[in-house]
Amino acid sequence: MPEVSRIAAATVAAVSEGASLNDALPPALASHGLSAGQRAAIQDAVYGTLRWQVRLDTMLDRLLTQPGTASALRALLQVGLYRLFYGRLPAHTVVNLLVEAAPPSRKGFVNAVLRNALRQRAELEVAADAGLGSRLSYPAWWVETLTTAWGDAAEPAMAAGNTHPPFTLRVNARRIAVADYLAWLDDAGIPARHLGGEAVLLPTPMAVDALPGFIDGLVSVQDWAAQWSADLLDLRPGLRVLDACAAPGGKAAHIAERSDVDLLAVELDEKRLHRARDTFNRLGVTVPTRCADVAQTDTWWDGRSFDRILADLPCSGSGVVRRHPDIKRLRRHEDIEGFAAQQRRILDALWPLLAPGGRLLMVTCSIFPGENRLQAQSFAERHADAVVVALDHPALVEGQALPSADHDGFFYAAFDKRR
Repeated sequence: MPEVSRIAAATVAAVSEGASLNDALPPALASHGLSAGQRAAIQDAVYGTLRWQVRLDTMLDRLLTQPGTASALRALLQVGLYRLFYGRLPAHTVVNLLVEAAPPSRKGFVNAVLRNALRQRAELEVAADAGLGSRLSYPAWWVETLTTAWGDAAEPAMAAGNTHPPFTLRVNARRIAVADYLAWLDDAGIPARHLGGEAVLLPTPMAVDALPGFIDGLVSVQDWAAQWSADLLDLRPGLRVLDACAAPGGKAAHIAERSDVDLLAVELDEKRLHRARDTFNRLGVTVPTRCADVAQTDTWWDGRSFDRILADLPCSGSGVVRRHPDIKRLRRHEDIEGFAAQQRRILDALWPLLAPGGRLLMVTCSIFPGENRLQAQSFAERHADAVVVALDHPALVEGQALPSADHDGFFYAAFDKRR
């Protein structure tokens, strides 16, 4: 069992030093000899520690009397605090496991810090609750950006980002009706709730291979807000449609499930595009793909205009932080302008490819205005032939959906090209 804390701490340390969770966690979980229960415990410790790292650091700074604690040891202590204050094991068990996981020369130090944490828990909680950033465990710049943008709605949005994400399915309407799939789940004793369209929410997550019909392509896992693309594109049979920056392929697959369109998916990352192709094959939909930089149109475009363009733009991922808690650690305030520059480059390259009367739909999984509302305003100002479309969707406020119990944070903006 000390291996759980040791491996979790090494993974947290790797993220703290700049690695993404997608790169750091899989090899950790593949460590030789781990049971399924140990892998689940490692994943919980890593996700939980990263989710609450800002808060845990506030507590740790009050506990450490020695400055300059090595990153690996600090990560071990962060994991220890998470398991003490948020885990299910008895406190004495957690302390013993963390001491066993510590290097021989630091066992006494780890034991002292964690036992002090238990004795001072009330004071540590008060200190961590003193500021909104430490209470909700977000960097100061993140809190300031969202508070300025969203006022009173910022705090609930950040709180939602610390919860476990909703487990939402997208029913393949080409293969089975939503009502029939809900009946199938009911017969299998699996509670579910229809959210709208093809979206079905399961209160309890489960392994995808155990989902009725998943292997046969009747259903996929996709957040409800990500499914709104197919609604907002105003699809009709026969239209020529481009999904730009298409991986991992969920939105393109939904489009193909919904309507008989002439669809092309373009993606720069070959590995992610390969996974998208696997998804298309599982679902039984035909989606031609191109591996290319979508902004370098001379490398992939055949000169024929598109009637619809889905611009699924690179962004901070701030709207999906509960699925990717490493974002809190890895993102910097200056990154937002970098993402915005990438977005401008892509949008300006795609606009000439849209036919007169066509629609470009911009989408991000961000809740920062610099990547969303301000980007959309800037685009409309740069292109006199772009008509801003008022999006009729109950969950969107000026195109933005903040994270909630039912969906992640997404932004949408649509532009029709004047004829």
